[in-house]
Amino acid sequence: MKPLQQKLAQYTIPQETKAMGIYPYFTPITSEQNTEVYVQGHQGKVLMFGSNSYLGLTNHPKIKEAAKAAIDKYGTGCAGSPFLNGTLDIHVQLQDELAEFLGKDGVMLFSAGFLANSGVIPDVVSRGDYMIYDDRVHASIMEGKLITYANTLKYKHNDMAELERVLQKCPLEASKLIVTDGVFSMEGDVAHVDKIVDLGNRYNATVMVDEAHGLGVFGREGRGTCDHFNMLDKVELVMGTFSKSLASVGGFIASDKETINWMKHSVRPYIFTASITPASTASVLAALHIMRSEPERNAALWDNQRYAFKAFKDLGFEIGNTQTPIIPLFIRDNIKTFTITHQLLEEGVFVTPVIAPAVPSEDTLIRVALMATHTHQQIDTAVEKIYKTFKRLEVL
Repeated sequence: MKPLQQKLAQYTIPQETKAMGIYPYFTPITSEQNTEVYVQGHQGKVLMFGSNSYLGLTNHPKIKEAAKAAIDKYGTGCAGSPFLNGTLDIHVQLQDELAEFLGKDGVMLFSAGFLANSGVIPDVVSRGDYMIYDDRVHASIMEGKLITYANTLKYKHNDMAELERVLQKCPLEASKLIVTDGVFSMEGDVAHVDKIVDLGNRYNATVMVDEAHGLGVFGREGRGTCDHFNMLDKVELVMGTFSKSLASVGGFIASDKETINWMKHSVRPYIFTASITPASTASVLAALHIMRSEPERNAALWDNQRYAFKAFKDLGFEIGNTQTPIIPLFIRDNIKTFTITHQLLEEGVFVTPVIAPAVPSEDTLIRVALMATHTHQQIDTAVEKIYKTFKRLEVL
């Protein structure tokens, strides 16, 4: 075995957890994403509390019809990047509708949200500039941080006093980019977007907010956390994904016309990655229309959030500072986190385990994600089974 393979072969944690029967990843689902799913190797339906489909749109008939019609018209792929042959008229339509929705001059579409963050950040800040980020940002933002030649500085999670101290270290005239998640996807808490914008203005820094988990959840018609804080017109770069509330796959960045003009001609994952597929694009358009025309979905999501939040809180679960349909149940032990995830699946409840590096090693948890289409009865069933499993493993 060559040295590289020898080094990689030393990683045996998956094999060890598989031998223990608690390996939690790559679980094959054999049905559509819904509040109940079929899981390979399990009898009957399983309650899905591990999905990011916050508005419950992934199986909406209008969205499926739109995807099928797009395949009939455009085929299954674009066979090129947006820069060359991969721009379709429905891409332009989606860009224009998203720009209007967010009140921005323009939008760029990416094949994945990860590509938007990891591509845009090293493109807009470079050598001599500063990237300043919350220490709990998503891995895609961290990827952009690793790639950029800019000076990178972090501040403690949601700590505005420390953010100001970090900004004070940077030259006032230097190009500076503050990057944060709007909703932090593991713990479910929300960035202080209003305070970040204020600090950005005071210290001459541009602000970029990742709305992956805020879009469809917060703000008018689901415009996100920036809109929730009445800061949408003041946040210079708004990033989002299509794989959560908008029921498809892909991502985008929205900004002013000068910034969009620069990025369209320089962001490498945009120029050198094939375009988002026709079916995905049509799906997003249909989902965006439904999200805007059916506000009752957002209302149902928040009703479920309040109902589940109270149930977990009343039973004594440690749920941190969540303010969203993401409810973290802290366990603080890797093996117990995997064991609880496995036992809950056996009980018919699908949740996701979260361990380092997604969270600090002392903050391992299972993540309960709510959808607008969950019923209170489904929530009651899940809470009861989760409670019994936590008690059995002496977490509560």
